[in-house]
Amino acid sequence: MFQYKCLNPISPCGTSLFTEEYKQVEELQKADAVLVRSAAMHDMQDVPNLLAVARAGAGVNNIPIADYSEKGIVVFNTPGANANGVKEMVIAGMLLASRDLIGGNKWVEENKEDPNITKAMEKAKKAFAGREIQNKKIGVIGLGAIGVLVANAAHNLNMEVYGYDPFLSVKSAWNLSRAVHHVSSIDEIFENCDFITIHVPLLDSTKNMISAEGIAKMKKDAVILNFARNGLVDEDALVAALDNGKLAHYVTDFPTPKVAGVKGVIAFPHLGASTEESEDNCAEMAVDQLMDYLENGNITNSVNYPNTQLGVCQTQGRIAILHRNIPNMLTRFTGAFAKDNINITEMSNKTKGDYAYAIFDVDSAITEESVQHIIDIEGVLKVRVVK
Repeated sequence: MFQYKCLNPISPCGTSLFTEEYKQVEELQKADAVLVRSAAMHDMQDVPNLLAVARAGAGVNNIPIADYSEKGIVVFNTPGANANGVKEMVIAGMLLASRDLIGGNKWVEENKEDPNITKAMEKAKKAFAGREIQNKKIGVIGLGAIGVLVANAAHNLNMEVYGYDPFLSVKSAWNLSRAVHHVSSIDEIFENCDFITIHVPLLDSTKNMISAEGIAKMKKDAVILNFARNGLVDEDALVAALDNGKLAHYVTDFPTPKVAGVKGVIAFPHLGASTEESEDNCAEMAVDQLMDYLENGNITNSVNYPNTQLGVCQTQGRIAILHRNIPNMLTRFTGAFAKDNINITEMSNKTKGDYAYAIFDVDSAITEESVQHIIDIEGVLKVRVVK
Protein backbone atom coordinates (compact mmCIF):
# COMPACT_ATOMS: atom_id res chain seq x y z
CA MET A 1 0.00 0.00 0.00
CA PHE A 2 1.35 3.41 -1.06
CA GLN A 3 0.28 6.60 0.70
CA TYR A 4 0.10 9.97 -1.03
CA LYS A 5 -0.71 13.56 -0.07
CA CYS A 6 -2.07 16.37 -2.22
CA LEU A 7 -0.66 19.74 -1.17
CA ASN A 8 -3.01 21.53 -3.58
CA PRO A 9 -6.34 20.60 -5.15
CA ILE A 10 -5.50 18.12 -7.92
CA SER A 11 -7.90 17.35 -10.75
CA PRO A 12 -9.91 14.14 -10.21
CA CYS A 13 -8.89 13.18 -13.75
CA GLY A 14 -5.52 12.42 -12.20
CA THR A 15 -6.32 11.17 -8.71
CA SER A 16 -8.97 8.80 -10.07
CA LEU A 17 -6.14 6.87 -11.73
CA PHE A 18 -4.87 5.67 -8.35
CA THR A 19 -5.79 2.05 -7.68
CA GLU A 20 -6.87 0.45 -4.41
CA GLU A 21 -3.17 0.07 -3.64
CA TYR A 22 -3.01 3.80 -2.95
CA LYS A 23 -4.37 5.73 0.02
CA GLN A 24 -4.60 9.50 0.44
CA VAL A 25 -3.30 10.82 3.77
CA GLU A 26 -3.30 14.20 5.47
CA GLU A 27 0.02 13.91 7.30
CA LEU A 28 3.02 14.70 5.10
CA GLN A 29 5.23 12.62 7.39
CA LYS A 30 3.32 9.47 6.38
CA ALA A 31 3.36 10.07 2.65
CA ASP A 32 5.36 8.02 0.17
CA ALA A 33 4.48 10.49 -2.57
CA VAL A 34 3.28 14.07 -2.91
CA LEU A 35 1.25 15.78 -5.60
CA VAL A 36 1.71 19.55 -5.70
CA ARG A 37 0.97 22.56 -7.84
CA SER A 38 1.97 25.88 -6.28
CA ALA A 39 2.37 25.06 -2.56
CA ALA A 40 5.79 26.02 -1.19
CA MET A 41 7.70 22.97 0.03
CA HIS A 42 10.98 24.58 1.04
CA ASP A 43 10.07 24.58 4.73
CA MET A 44 8.70 21.03 4.67
CA GLN A 45 11.81 19.22 5.88
CA ASP A 46 10.18 16.45 7.93
CA VAL A 47 9.61 13.92 5.14
CA PRO A 48 10.98 10.59 6.47
CA ASN A 49 8.99 8.33 4.12
CA LEU A 50 8.92 10.49 1.02
CA LEU A 51 10.03 8.75 -2.17
CA ALA A 52 8.78 11.10 -4.86
CA VAL A 53 7.15 14.47 -5.56
CA ALA A 54 5.16 15.17 -8.72
CA ARG A 55 4.57 18.77 -9.70
CA ALA A 56 1.38 19.13 -11.77
CA GLY A 57 3.00 21.72 -14.01
CA ALA A 58 6.40 22.58 -15.42
CA GLY A 59 8.09 24.94 -12.94
CA VAL A 60 9.58 23.49 -9.76
CA ASN A 61 10.79 26.64 -7.98
CA ASN A 62 8.50 25.80 -5.05
CA ILE A 63 10.29 22.49 -4.39
CA PRO A 64 13.67 22.17 -2.62
CA ILE A 65 15.36 20.26 -5.44
CA ALA A 66 18.89 20.24 -4.01
CA ASP A 67 17.76 18.99 -0.61
CA TYR A 68 15.50 16.31 -2.04
CA SER A 69 18.19 15.13 -4.44
CA GLU A 70 20.52 14.49 -1.51
CA LYS A 71 17.75 12.57 0.24
CA GLY A 72 17.09 10.37 -2.79
CA ILE A 73 13.66 11.87 -3.41
CA VAL A 74 12.74 11.94 -7.09
CA VAL A 75 11.02 15.12 -8.28
CA PHE A 76 8.83 14.94 -11.38
CA ASN A 77 7.21 17.65 -13.43
CA THR A 78 4.80 17.51 -16.37
CA PRO A 79 6.41 19.28 -19.34
CA GLY A 80 4.04 19.88 -22.21
CA ALA A 81 0.85 19.01 -20.33
CA ASN A 82 -0.16 22.65 -20.05
CA ALA A 83 1.65 23.85 -23.17
CA ASN A 84 -1.44 24.53 -25.26
CA GLY A 85 -3.03 26.63 -22.52
CA VAL A 86 0.08 28.81 -22.27
CA LYS A 87 0.38 29.02 -26.05
CA GLU A 88 -3.14 30.40 -26.31
CA MET A 89 -2.34 33.02 -23.66
CA VAL A 90 0.72 34.14 -25.62
CA ILE A 91 -1.34 34.55 -28.79
CA ALA A 92 -4.02 36.42 -26.81
CA GLY A 93 -1.31 38.62 -25.29
CA MET A 94 0.03 39.53 -28.72
CA LEU A 95 -3.45 40.48 -29.91
CA LEU A 96 -4.11 42.57 -26.80
CA ALA A 97 -0.79 44.38 -27.28
CA SER A 98 -1.54 45.04 -30.95
CA ARG A 99 -5.20 46.03 -30.75
CA ASP A 100 -6.35 48.10 -27.79
CA LEU A 101 -9.19 45.74 -26.99
CA ILE A 102 -8.84 46.37 -23.27
CA GLY A 103 -9.13 50.13 -23.74
CA GLY A 104 -12.08 49.73 -26.08
CA ASN A 105 -13.89 47.43 -23.68
CA LYS A 106 -13.24 49.84 -20.81
CA TRP A 107 -14.71 52.69 -22.87
CA VAL A 108 -17.90 50.70 -23.44
CA GLU A 109 -18.20 49.98 -19.72
CA GLU A 110 -17.73 53.65 -18.89
CA ASN A 111 -20.32 54.76 -21.45
CA LYS A 112 -22.87 51.97 -21.16
CA GLU A 113 -25.55 54.34 -19.79
CA ASP A 114 -25.14 56.81 -22.67
CA PRO A 115 -28.26 56.60 -24.90
CA ASN A 116 -26.13 57.85 -27.81
CA ILE A 117 -23.39 55.25 -27.32
CA THR A 118 -23.79 53.90 -30.86
CA LYS A 119 -23.10 57.32 -32.35
CA ALA A 120 -20.41 58.22 -29.82
CA MET A 121 -18.38 55.09 -30.43
CA GLU A 122 -17.70 56.05 -34.04
CA LYS A 123 -15.64 58.98 -32.80
CA ALA A 124 -14.21 57.21 -29.75
CA LYS A 125 -12.86 54.16 -31.58
CA LYS A 126 -10.06 56.17 -33.18
CA ALA A 127 -8.35 56.22 -29.80
CA PHE A 128 -8.17 52.42 -29.80
CA ALA A 129 -6.76 51.83 -33.28
CA GLY A 130 -4.02 49.24 -33.46
CA ARG A 131 -2.01 47.14 -35.84
CA GLU A 132 -2.31 43.63 -37.20
CA ILE A 133 0.09 40.85 -36.28
CA GLN A 134 0.11 39.35 -39.78
CA ASN A 135 3.50 39.73 -41.48
CA LYS A 136 5.09 40.96 -38.26
CA LYS A 137 8.23 39.29 -36.91
CA ILE A 138 8.12 37.31 -33.67
CA GLY A 139 11.11 35.93 -31.83
CA VAL A 140 10.61 32.85 -29.66
CA ILE A 141 13.34 32.37 -27.04
CA GLY A 142 13.30 28.75 -25.87
CA LEU A 143 11.90 26.05 -28.14
CA GLY A 144 10.63 23.52 -25.65
CA ALA A 145 7.09 22.18 -25.53
CA ILE A 146 5.49 25.63 -25.21
CA GLY A 147 7.91 27.53 -27.43
CA VAL A 148 7.39 25.13 -30.33
CA LEU A 149 3.62 25.48 -30.11
CA VAL A 150 3.91 29.27 -30.01
CA ALA A 151 6.27 29.32 -32.98
CA ASN A 152 4.05 27.06 -35.07
CA ALA A 153 0.89 28.99 -34.16
CA ALA A 154 2.55 32.29 -35.05
CA HIS A 155 3.60 30.86 -38.41
CA ASN A 156 0.02 29.76 -39.05
CA LEU A 157 -1.04 33.37 -38.36
CA ASN A 158 1.26 34.44 -41.20
CA MET A 159 3.93 35.87 -38.95
CA GLU A 160 7.64 35.61 -39.69
CA VAL A 161 9.04 33.48 -36.88
CA TYR A 162 12.56 33.50 -35.44
CA GLY A 163 13.49 30.80 -32.94
CA TYR A 164 16.43 30.71 -30.53
CA ASP A 165 17.40 27.67 -28.47
CA PRO A 166 21.01 26.47 -28.29
CA PHE A 167 19.81 23.28 -26.58
CA LEU A 168 17.03 22.34 -29.00
CA SER A 169 15.97 18.74 -28.43
CA VAL A 170 15.42 16.23 -31.20
CA LYS A 171 11.73 15.99 -30.27
CA SER A 172 11.28 19.76 -30.49
CA ALA A 173 13.17 19.88 -33.77
CA TRP A 174 10.83 17.30 -35.28
CA ASN A 175 7.74 19.23 -34.13
CA LEU A 176 8.97 22.68 -35.15
CA SER A 177 7.74 24.12 -38.45
CA ARG A 178 10.45 24.24 -41.10
CA ALA A 179 9.41 27.82 -41.81
CA VAL A 180 10.86 28.98 -38.48
CA HIS A 181 14.21 30.78 -38.79
CA HIS A 182 16.43 29.02 -36.23
CA VAL A 183 18.95 31.71 -35.24
CA SER A 184 22.22 31.10 -33.43
CA SER A 185 22.32 34.38 -31.50
CA ILE A 186 19.68 35.90 -29.24
CA ASP A 187 20.76 39.32 -30.55
CA GLU A 188 19.21 38.42 -33.93
CA ILE A 189 15.86 38.23 -32.19
CA PHE A 190 16.40 41.45 -30.26
CA GLU A 191 17.38 43.35 -33.39
CA ASN A 192 14.79 42.02 -35.84
CA CYS A 193 11.55 41.16 -34.06
CA ASP A 194 8.41 43.16 -33.38
CA PHE A 195 7.32 40.68 -30.70
CA ILE A 196 9.66 38.77 -28.38
CA THR A 197 8.31 35.94 -26.25
CA ILE A 198 10.43 34.03 -23.75
CA HIS A 199 9.96 30.37 -22.77
CA VAL A 200 12.89 29.21 -20.66
CA PRO A 201 13.19 28.11 -17.01
CA LEU A 202 14.44 30.54 -14.38
CA LEU A 203 18.04 29.60 -13.63
CA ASP A 204 21.11 31.54 -12.58
CA SER A 205 22.07 31.56 -16.27
CA THR A 206 18.69 32.92 -17.42
CA LYS A 207 17.98 35.48 -14.69
CA ASN A 208 17.45 38.88 -16.34
CA MET A 209 18.04 37.27 -19.72
CA ILE A 210 16.25 40.27 -21.20
CA SER A 211 18.37 43.09 -19.81
CA ALA A 212 18.94 46.78 -20.49
CA GLU A 213 21.60 45.82 -23.03
CA GLY A 214 19.20 43.54 -24.88
CA ILE A 215 16.34 46.04 -24.77
CA ALA A 216 18.62 48.71 -26.26
CA LYS A 217 19.03 46.50 -29.33
CA MET A 218 15.29 46.06 -29.87
CA LYS A 219 13.10 47.88 -32.36
CA LYS A 220 11.22 50.94 -31.18
CA ASP A 221 7.70 49.88 -30.10
CA ALA A 222 8.68 46.24 -29.71
CA VAL A 223 6.53 44.07 -27.43
CA ILE A 224 7.96 41.67 -24.85
CA LEU A 225 5.83 38.75 -23.68
CA ASN A 226 6.73 36.76 -20.57
CA PHE A 227 4.52 33.79 -19.74
CA ALA A 228 7.43 31.70 -18.46
CA ARG A 229 8.76 32.94 -15.10
CA ASN A 230 9.21 36.13 -13.14
CA GLY A 231 12.90 37.08 -13.02
CA LEU A 232 13.66 36.50 -16.69
CA VAL A 233 13.25 40.20 -17.50
CA ASP A 234 15.15 43.03 -15.80
CA GLU A 235 12.18 45.01 -14.51
CA ASP A 236 14.14 48.21 -13.86
CA ALA A 237 15.33 48.28 -17.46
CA LEU A 238 11.87 47.31 -18.69
CA VAL A 239 10.03 50.10 -16.84
CA ALA A 240 12.59 52.64 -18.06
CA ALA A 241 12.11 51.47 -21.66
CA LEU A 242 8.32 51.75 -21.36
CA ASP A 243 8.59 55.22 -19.80
CA ASN A 244 10.85 56.59 -22.53
CA GLY A 245 8.85 55.05 -25.38
CA LYS A 246 11.44 52.49 -26.45
CA LEU A 247 9.01 49.60 -25.88
CA ALA A 248 5.30 49.57 -26.67
CA HIS A 249 4.14 46.91 -24.22
CA TYR A 250 5.20 44.29 -21.72
CA VAL A 251 2.70 41.43 -21.50
CA THR A 252 3.21 39.16 -18.54
CA ASP A 253 1.60 36.52 -16.37
CA PHE A 254 3.70 37.61 -13.38
CA PRO A 255 2.69 41.03 -12.05
CA THR A 256 4.98 42.48 -9.39
CA PRO A 257 4.80 45.75 -7.43
CA LYS A 258 7.38 47.18 -9.81
CA VAL A 259 5.43 46.58 -13.04
CA ALA A 260 1.77 46.35 -12.01
CA GLY A 261 -0.02 49.51 -13.12
CA VAL A 262 2.86 50.82 -15.23
CA LYS A 263 1.64 52.32 -18.51
CA GLY A 264 2.25 49.81 -21.28
CA VAL A 265 2.12 46.75 -19.02
CA ILE A 266 -0.62 44.21 -19.66
CA ALA A 267 -0.54 41.79 -16.75
CA PHE A 268 -2.51 38.73 -15.69
CA PRO A 269 -2.59 36.82 -12.38
CA HIS A 270 -0.67 33.75 -13.60
CA LEU A 271 -3.45 32.42 -15.83
CA GLY A 272 -1.28 30.70 -18.44
CA ALA A 273 -2.14 27.15 -17.46
CA SER A 274 -5.43 27.94 -15.73
CA THR A 275 -7.68 25.93 -18.00
CA GLU A 276 -9.65 22.82 -17.18
CA GLU A 277 -7.81 20.96 -19.91
CA SER A 278 -4.35 21.94 -18.66
CA GLU A 279 -5.14 21.04 -15.06
CA ASP A 280 -6.56 17.68 -16.14
CA ASN A 281 -3.58 16.91 -18.39
CA CYS A 282 -1.04 17.86 -15.72
CA ALA A 283 -2.79 15.79 -13.05
CA GLU A 284 -2.99 12.71 -15.27
CA MET A 285 0.66 12.92 -16.28
CA ALA A 286 1.81 13.53 -12.70
CA VAL A 287 -0.11 10.53 -11.35
CA ASP A 288 1.02 8.26 -14.20
CA GLN A 289 4.65 9.11 -13.52
CA LEU A 290 4.31 8.63 -9.77
CA MET A 291 2.65 5.24 -10.14
CA ASP A 292 5.21 4.00 -12.66
CA TYR A 293 8.02 4.99 -10.31
CA LEU A 294 6.48 3.58 -7.14
CA GLU A 295 5.32 0.32 -8.73
CA ASN A 296 8.02 -0.31 -11.34
CA GLY A 297 10.93 1.94 -10.42
CA ASN A 298 10.82 3.69 -13.80
CA ILE A 299 11.58 7.41 -14.03
CA THR A 300 10.05 9.72 -16.64
CA ASN A 301 10.31 13.52 -16.59
CA SER A 302 12.32 13.89 -13.41
CA VAL A 303 14.09 17.19 -12.88
CA ASN A 304 16.76 15.82 -10.54
CA TYR A 305 17.33 12.20 -11.57
CA PRO A 306 17.75 10.69 -15.04
CA ASN A 307 14.97 9.14 -17.06
CA THR A 308 15.39 5.37 -16.70
CA GLN A 309 13.11 2.63 -17.99
CA LEU A 310 13.06 -1.16 -17.60
CA GLY A 311 9.34 -1.65 -18.14
CA VAL A 312 7.42 -3.99 -15.84
CA CYS A 313 9.57 -6.41 -13.87
CA GLN A 314 9.26 -9.98 -15.20
CA THR A 315 11.86 -11.55 -12.91
CA GLN A 316 11.86 -12.51 -9.25
CA GLY A 317 12.94 -9.11 -8.04
CA ARG A 318 13.90 -5.55 -8.89
CA ILE A 319 16.06 -3.24 -6.82
CA ALA A 320 16.43 0.51 -7.47
CA ILE A 321 19.39 2.57 -6.29
CA LEU A 322 19.62 6.36 -6.21
CA HIS A 323 23.26 7.38 -5.91
CA ARG A 324 25.81 10.06 -6.56
CA ASN A 325 27.39 10.20 -10.00
CA ILE A 326 30.89 9.09 -9.01
CA PRO A 327 33.28 6.49 -10.51
CA ASN A 328 33.09 2.72 -9.94
CA MET A 329 29.56 2.66 -8.51
CA LEU A 330 28.36 -0.05 -10.91
CA THR A 331 31.35 -2.22 -10.07
CA ARG A 332 30.54 -1.92 -6.38
CA PHE A 333 26.89 -2.77 -6.92
CA THR A 334 27.58 -5.85 -9.02
CA GLY A 335 30.26 -6.94 -6.57
CA ALA A 336 27.79 -6.72 -3.69
CA PHE A 337 25.22 -8.74 -5.65
CA ALA A 338 27.82 -11.39 -6.50
CA LYS A 339 28.82 -11.67 -2.84
CA ASP A 340 25.16 -12.43 -1.99
CA ASN A 341 24.82 -14.89 -4.92
CA ILE A 342 22.30 -12.63 -6.66
CA ASN A 343 22.23 -13.03 -10.44
CA ILE A 344 21.49 -9.91 -12.50
CA THR A 345 19.27 -10.52 -15.55
CA GLU A 346 18.92 -6.93 -16.75
CA MET A 347 20.09 -3.54 -15.63
CA SER A 348 20.11 0.15 -16.46
CA ASN A 349 22.22 2.94 -14.98
CA LYS A 350 21.77 6.54 -16.09
CA THR A 351 23.26 9.80 -14.88
CA LYS A 352 22.05 13.39 -14.62
CA GLY A 353 24.50 15.96 -13.34
CA ASP A 354 25.69 15.02 -9.87
CA TYR A 355 23.23 12.16 -9.48
CA ALA A 356 22.57 8.76 -11.00
CA TYR A 357 19.96 6.02 -10.91
CA ALA A 358 20.43 2.28 -11.33
CA ILE A 359 17.79 -0.44 -11.68
CA PHE A 360 18.62 -4.15 -11.49
CA ASP A 361 16.31 -7.04 -12.34
CA VAL A 362 17.45 -10.23 -10.60
CA ASP A 363 16.35 -13.85 -10.52
CA SER A 364 17.23 -14.36 -6.85
CA ALA A 365 15.60 -13.34 -3.60
CA ILE A 366 16.53 -9.88 -2.34
CA THR A 367 17.04 -10.07 1.41
CA GLU A 368 17.32 -7.29 3.96
CA GLU A 369 20.96 -8.22 4.32
CA SER A 370 21.48 -7.78 0.57
CA VAL A 371 19.87 -4.35 0.69
CA GLN A 372 22.06 -3.34 3.61
CA HIS A 373 25.18 -4.30 1.66
CA ILE A 374 24.13 -1.81 -1.04
CA ILE A 375 23.21 0.89 1.47
CA ASP A 376 26.66 0.60 3.03
CA ILE A 377 28.36 1.55 -0.25
CA GLU A 378 29.65 5.13 -0.10
CA GLY A 379 27.72 7.39 -2.45
CA VAL A 380 24.40 5.54 -2.18
CA LEU A 381 21.52 7.85 -1.25
CA LYS A 382 18.51 5.54 -1.23
CA VAL A 383 17.81 1.88 -1.99
CA ARG A 384 14.37 0.52 -2.71
CA VAL A 385 13.18 -3.01 -3.41
CA VAL A 386 10.53 -2.51 -6.08
CA LYS A 387 9.54 -6.17 -6.31
